[in-house]
Amino acid sequence: MKRVMLFLATNLAILVVLSISWTILSHLFGFDQASTGIQLPSLLFFSVLFGFGGSFISLLMSKWVAKRSVGARVIQQPSNSSEQWLLQTVQRQATAAGIGMPEVAIYPSPEINAFATGASRNHALVAVSSGLLQQTNADEAEAVLGHEIGHIANGDMVTLTLIQGVVNTFVIFFARIIGNLVDRVVFRNDEGNGIAYWITTILAEMVLGVLASIIVLWFSRQREFRADAAGARFAGHNKMIAALERLRALHEPSHLPKAMAAFGINGNSGMAHLFMSHPPLEERIAALRQQS
Repeated sequence: MKRVMLFLATNLAILVVLSISWTILSHLFGFDQASTGIQLPSLLFFSVLFGFGGSFISLLMSKWVAKRSVGARVIQQPSNSSEQWLLQTVQRQATAAGIGMPEVAIYPSPEINAFATGASRNHALVAVSSGLLQQTNADEAEAVLGHEIGHIANGDMVTLTLIQGVVNTFVIFFARIIGNLVDRVVFRNDEGNGIAYWITTILAEMVLGVLASIIVLWFSRQREFRADAAGARFAGHNKMIAALERLRALHEPSHLPKAMAAFGINGNSGMAHLFMSHPPLEERIAALRQQS
């Protein structure tokens, strides 16, 4: 989950910066002047440029952002047996997957978690929480690592970047179409883009951005099944299923805070499902059992 959420957050921040640049460039190139109407070819070109540019910048920054956002410490030389085992396991699985050895890091967190990120298969990062090493046995941890190696081997970060680039393009393009229509039709402004255009465009970007994230998260959920299959291949089906069973036991509704449980926020129903980066654990376990 951290891999996807960090990527989406970085992408959003970069889009904000690019939108400011857009405001300047729009006046230089004149493709959103209301007096002459939007020049669609120019608007589409810059939508693609900024949309894919934002997502690829996010990809290139992903390792740097991930390390600093969670306080991850890259293991240069193992200082204990746990770190030695961690490096050896990642090395073995990376070799089996045919990818370069990723950087391996540990970050302080009591939760059982791990994520992989990076701009390419051979220059990736695998980060695990201290809670993962402390609260799981070797088989469960090995399966989690195999899952993350699967994400790298399957090129999931690049795939996510391309999908994000497409939806960014549509968000930028249609937000400005909507802004122009509101400015000209509702406020009947024929003397260039007014304040209504910029306010409407920003609001449209926010709304369309939320809808676009639903699409990106849907693709993310589909990739999780492939990563689970890879984890089963690298660590064994039984170990992968056991790791997911362990996570399910920790995420039963009875383990949720009372306020969340009272509202039925278990990630499996209603609108919450649309904003999940991972499928429900029950579905993932069932998919693995069908493959075994």
